[in-house]
Amino acid sequence: MFRRAGFNPLRGLALVLTLLLALAQAGKTPAQPRPGGPTDPKAQKTFAGAVDWEKHGNEDAAIDDYRKANKQDGGHCSECLNRAYSLAMKLGAYKDAEGAARDWLPQAKTDMDRADIHFRLAMALQGEGIQDRKDKFLSDSCDEFKAALSLDPSIAEAHFGLGVSLARLGQDDGAHGEFSNFLNQPGIDQSLRERAARYVQRPELARLRMAPPFALTTIDGRHISMDGLAGKVVLIDFWATWCGPCREALPHVHNIAREFQGQPFVVLSVSLDDDEAKWKDFVNQNQMTWLQYRDGKWTGPIATRFAVRAIPATFSIDADGVLEDQHVGDGDIESRLKKMIAHALEVQNRVQVPAPAQPGSHGGD
Repeated sequence: MFRRAGFNPLRGLALVLTLLLALAQAGKTPAQPRPGGPTDPKAQKTFAGAVDWEKHGNEDAAIDDYRKANKQDGGHCSECLNRAYSLAMKLGAYKDAEGAARDWLPQAKTDMDRADIHFRLAMALQGEGIQDRKDKFLSDSCDEFKAALSLDPSIAEAHFGLGVSLARLGQDDGAHGEFSNFLNQPGIDQSLRERAARYVQRPELARLRMAPPFALTTIDGRHISMDGLAGKVVLIDFWATWCGPCREALPHVHNIAREFQGQPFVVLSVSLDDDEAKWKDFVNQNQMTWLQYRDGKWTGPIATRFAVRAIPATFSIDADGVLEDQHVGDGDIESRLKKMIAHALEVQNRVQVPAPAQPGSHGGD
């Protein structure tokens, strides 16, 4: 197995929450300037140490030192807290992210600054609530999402986040309203739009561990998205031509694709190759006829959303879009897929079979 330096296991909802933050910040110029670091000499030394900790994969120590540097700088280092918060969210260390956001809030100078930090605080609290299964954090996150929207109504993603928290609290009517509000906002991410549209119809899905939303174009020009595959079981396989274990696992992936052909099931192979020509030649020579996409590198958009740090890595996703992960080498993967596909077929049959006519009804009229 090939691992990328700094590997960290998938933690809770970190991948979706960091995606939401990235989308909220996309195309926006930070209202509050972010200097390169603290100005106090002692704080500068601590900040440099935090950067080194992060570079060498000791993220917990890095978070602690970023926050320590801010304190040493008199609570004025926004970049210290930005780094601490971002790293904590990436790791799923939501308590640390909450602390960084609360330390950051007094530094806000404008309503846009305050809205941004309230939004970040809301996501950290939501992560805590989901991870620790505590409604108090979810309720507090609702207050923070609302605070962000009251200061800056243009943060469309706050409607989405608020909808998730309300759904997690069992307030489906309120969740429905917030997902609908999100869909009415201009310029929102298409994959997140599709996810919100599903949540409008079925708010209960927001209470589950859903696969992150994405959209891509395959090697043969087909446009697919995670939510566009609803109703099908999906196996996503991350690999690369230069990865020996990936090549060894290829016959197993071939067998899975062949065994379940014609079923409500798709295999999507996502390559981390940076050489497009080599990738295409390998796919053709090895008759990889299922869905193929090249993400290009470890930091590609799909690999990032799935927090991939080692290959081969596979993720099985049920017909509702609920995510579970395991390796291709797992000998029990076929039996798991059979159960998931059987459930998908049951759901399809229930939808397709019309309900019997009620006594006294006139079905032909």
